[in-house]
Amino acid sequence: MLHTAFKMKLKPGFAAEYKKRHDKIWPELKDAITKSGVYDYSIFLDEDTLTLFAYQKLKPDNTAFSQKDLPIVKEWWNMMADIMEVNSDNSPVCTELKNVFYME
Repeated sequence: MLHTAFKMKLKPGFAAEYKKRHDKIWPELKDAITKSGVYDYSIFLDEDTLTLFAYQKLKPDNTAFSQKDLPIVKEWWNMMADIMEVNSDNSPVCTELKNVFYME
């Protein structure tokens, strides 16, 4: 199984807003993520540090890395930029995490 994990960071005071926006994720964004080969995607929040931990399971022929080029993804980033730490293109500042243990 292919999988990936990364962390992102919320700005202070926006945990509830982050959850609210993800509770109403756009169907076309969800569809784009699925079409890129992501079939299981979870995001967890460490409320003490405002660190978001994301975990994705990927199909072998995935194109998840190319999501960054999709207009719908860029639109989502723009909408989320006010509540997260972002790069100059409004993409979330992400740190890929190294897998050091896996148990199936």
